[in-house]
Amino acid sequence: MAINAQAFLEALNEIEALKGVSKDIILESLKEAMMKGYRKQLGADDALVRVEIDPISGTIEMYQIQMVVAEVEDDLLEISLEDAQAVDKKYQIGDEFLIPASFDDLRKATAMNIKSILKQKVAEAEKSALYETFKDKIGTMITGKVEKVDDRGVSVNIVKTSVFLPRTAMIGDEKFEVGDTIKLYVSDVASGTKGAHIIVSRANEGFLKSLFFEEIHDIYDGTIIIKAIARFAGKRSKVAVYSNDPNVDPAGACIGPNGSKIQKIVSQLGNGQSKEKIDVIAWSENPALFIMESLKPAQVIGINIEEGEKKATAIVDENSFFLAIGKVGINTKLAVRLTGYKIDIKTEEQALEEGINFKTFEEIQAEEVALKAQRIREAQIQATKTEETSVLPGLPEGYVAPTERQYEDEVDEDIEEALTRESEKEETITPIEETPVVEETVEETTPVVEEEVKVTTVETTTTIEDLEKSLEEDKTKTKSKGGYKKFNKKKKEEESEETVKVTPTVDPSTYMSIYTEEELAEMEEEEYEDDYVEDDDIDYDEYDSYYDDEQ
Repeated sequence: MAINAQAFLEALNEIEALKGVSKDIILESLKEAMMKGYRKQLGADDALVRVEIDPISGTIEMYQIQMVVAEVEDDLLEISLEDAQAVDKKYQIGDEFLIPASFDDLRKATAMNIKSILKQKVAEAEKSALYETFKDKIGTMITGKVEKVDDRGVSVNIVKTSVFLPRTAMIGDEKFEVGDTIKLYVSDVASGTKGAHIIVSRANEGFLKSLFFEEIHDIYDGTIIIKAIARFAGKRSKVAVYSNDPNVDPAGACIGPNGSKIQKIVSQLGNGQSKEKIDVIAWSENPALFIMESLKPAQVIGINIEEGEKKATAIVDENSFFLAIGKVGINTKLAVRLTGYKIDIKTEEQALEEGINFKTFEEIQAEEVALKAQRIREAQIQATKTEETSVLPGLPEGYVAPTERQYEDEVDEDIEEALTRESEKEETITPIEETPVVEETVEETTPVVEEEVKVTTVETTTTIEDLEKSLEEDKTKTKSKGGYKKFNKKKKEEESEETVKVTPTVDPSTYMSIYTEEELAEMEEEEYEDDYVEDDDIDYDEYDSYYDDEQ
């Protein structure tokens, strides 16, 4: 059967947007609904039918299927070979014989049945899609609008579906009207044969915990941790909080200045005549202190704990007895839920009469202070050990710094041998008893030295008078040329080395100087004059003939 393809596609898109169910699921649901409706019209649930839907071309085809057999036993399911070949010769035994059905042949009841089945299938698909959406929202807060109110509870519209909030899951005697926006806590999402079932509540402890996360930043960022919550919705609740930061008071941070923070939370706990009260207490790993805190606003003066049986007896004065129990015992019941201990309340007089031994609040507090101090010391010791055994950045795990290495003495044989020879020489040298005196004019004299002592001698081939005479002649020649000739120190030193041979001496200070102090001063002055020649005293005309001869 051909239908309006464009209108059919628009209908599919509209259902997909409204219900949140994909077109493929809708088409599959329609096919299943038509097959069930047609089977019901045929009068047999086991009848073989086929439905083919093409949304592009806008065609829907529906068939009844019969199997071609040699001998018919069920005329609803089977057809004989002769009857099948009478329609078309191509049929053989075992083939499927298709009998097309027209929508005009469908009865009105069948059409209504198909519509009902389709609606049910789409609803189930919608709930399955909701399950996939809300299964990750368990334990979170959602917001919806009230669409129906009755004595049993209220129906709240959330994302593309509705959930039911029963009266037992509401806070006290709160009331709602259609159109009100309310907050709901998703406590569970169940998936059944009929799809997803979303369970919501406002009386759950999780609802109160979510409000604390929304209104108190220190809880949201993790500075303060909610350890436990006990609640009688609409009456009273107790919240135990703890802070990892010793500088933060967890209870005070939740209450806020003049109770400003806690009042914001209380204002959202129902709109009934009686408001729910909230006790924020400090959690402690010490059960005695924790139980004392949980019984607030009553003042506990002492406590006796039986750890094995999880029992505790709280001792209070007579003025705080009824406050510790609370109205209809609500304060004690909340403390029992919060701590997990069975708590019995006794006055101080009753405890003395019954002979109950208990620790006072001051004793317990002193033990707690000592325990904290011990933990601080242990933490410091552990930190010190960690620093000592820590590995430097960049080094592999397990690295151990090497200890100071011990090297074997390495001896250079050549140096040792030289030092040995030197020491032997020092042992063979004897002190010099007499120092030879060199006269002022010595001609090739060689001092006699004993074999054991090495004496330095000075050998000269020229006398002092000859040296002075030679110097005077050089000086006269220089003046006759009209200028001073630069004295060549290097040449003089070389000549001096050729004419004077000096051998190592034991101590040069023991010899007499060759020149007197006056002669040495005069020689230094002459040397200074030879080193510096004044250009003004040079007559450059003398050199003209030299250059003329070369030309």
